[in-house]
Amino acid sequence: MTVPEAVIRPAGRGDLKAVAEIFTHYVSRTVITFEQTPPAVAEWQRRLDDLTGRGLPFLVADLDGEVAGYAYVSPWRPKPAYRHTVEDSIYLAPDRTGRGLGGALLGGLVNRCARAGMRQLIAVIADTGSDASTALHRRFGFTDAGRLTGVGYKHGRSIDTLLMQRALTTGDNG
Repeated sequence: MTVPEAVIRPAGRGDLKAVAEIFTHYVSRTVITFEQTPPAVAEWQRRLDDLTGRGLPFLVADLDGEVAGYAYVSPWRPKPAYRHTVEDSIYLAPDRTGRGLGGALLGGLVNRCARAGMRQLIAVIADTGSDASTALHRRFGFTDAGRLTGVGYKHGRSIDTLLMQRALTTGDNG
């Protein structure tokens, strides 16, 4: 399903309260994220500043002035050899799922990461029993790269993660 009224745009300071509220839902009620404590708006501002300072995208899905979801990429690992590999994160307001916003956000990330010279995009997906995130990533060309068994523990249960990967460029761009 497409969402023609959604505007995918870079996140700004004024979006971060909504970003924090969306993420708080997932921290408190799900195992989709392994974070235990929701970050405050000030922490989101630090993250936004860091990522945009690195030239990495942090996007929001704007529906008539309301942040209905967000997505960003962050460095995969800190070592210099990984500098062209990033990991995606996508979260939608709980009442905005199933409307194509995840695809709009992921498409925006893929395009912006490729333009920024990133070579590989990694998805680390908690195995929650739902295939929605895995299916979304497959639609955008991600393939399975592995499974880490029992690496997370939250809300009284052990959780696996599925690793998925998508090449953004070919060749060696140093």
